[in-house]
Amino acid sequence: MKYSKESLLKEKIQHIDITTWNSVPLIDSFEHMAFQARNLARSCKLYHEMLQDTNCTVILCLAGSLISAGLKKVIVDLLTHNMVDAIVSTGAIIVDQDFFEALGFHHYKGFSQIDDHQLQELHIDRIYDTFIDEDDLRVCDMTIKEIADQLPPGTYSSREFIWHMGDYLERNKKGKNLESMVYQAYTHDIPIFCPAFSDSSAGFGLVFHQHEHSGAHVAIDSVKDFRELTTLKVNAQETGLVMIGGGVPKNFVQDTVVAADILGVDVPMHKYALQITVADERDGALSGSTLKEAHSWGKVDTGFEQMVFSEATVAFPLLANYAYSKGAWKHRQAKRLNKVFAESIKKHV
Repeated sequence: MKYSKESLLKEKIQHIDITTWNSVPLIDSFEHMAFQARNLARSCKLYHEMLQDTNCTVILCLAGSLISAGLKKVIVDLLTHNMVDAIVSTGAIIVDQDFFEALGFHHYKGFSQIDDHQLQELHIDRIYDTFIDEDDLRVCDMTIKEIADQLPPGTYSSREFIWHMGDYLERNKKGKNLESMVYQAYTHDIPIFCPAFSDSSAGFGLVFHQHEHSGAHVAIDSVKDFRELTTLKVNAQETGLVMIGGGVPKNFVQDTVVAADILGVDVPMHKYALQITVADERDGALSGSTLKEAHSWGKVDTGFEQMVFSEATVAFPLLANYAYSKGAWKHRQAKRLNKVFAESIKKHV
């Protein structure tokens, strides 16, 4: 069957709103069940405990196609309600998905049983049952180039560059209610780290930028990212990890404990940790490795850790809504870590 581009890019993905319902009775009943229901209930209570712990800095780790699947507002609500203090993410989530939508573009409901050759001819990219306009993605690529073109040449951490992305949205969109994690992190002084930043639309834009400015250009320094995030851990001391998916963000944030030790700075292991993943631990890969396994590396403490083997579009909204509905966030003091970052770097590491 032949499709037109207009017929396929018709129904937009709608982002779920965790502020309009209450999962607490459901999660409390899960606690008396078994398997992943019970694991999810325990992870919800751990997240609530993190938010109650006034000494705990909460770090949200994100991997996978989350925003394209309808989870953008979940993350935005965590930011705007002071339920997250820092983010470590893949570049695709930040640039191809969130920043992409902040520019006014959309992800669309699609289906997996389709001729992908036809999609390629129509300039439509597919993420399982979701469609994206490739032409719109190219605009996103070039917007990253535009931002880089306007910055002084030099090396930047991904955190610094993403701050400038938020500043771009502030200067060009003028909307404090813009539902974008990049923008809301910018306005709430919440740092976002992307240790593999170039593995995204940012990479295409920065390649073009460096091609045109080969003598003096903007470059992303992943070692500076590591140093900054280690500095965050040193200053925070007590930390809690909320990990959606695995991959580089999971490993990157866990490694800060070891990095600090190598630098001769004594920091505790991450006190709290929970992970939602569908990855399997039996192949030895990081995404499915258990948090108990991370303890053997000296990264995650035991006692307040929980694995949930579930798909993120199902489990993440329940986790976030439970913590939102319990309301511990109402009594937290915003850390605004981006604002204090420059001084923190001078003190440590």
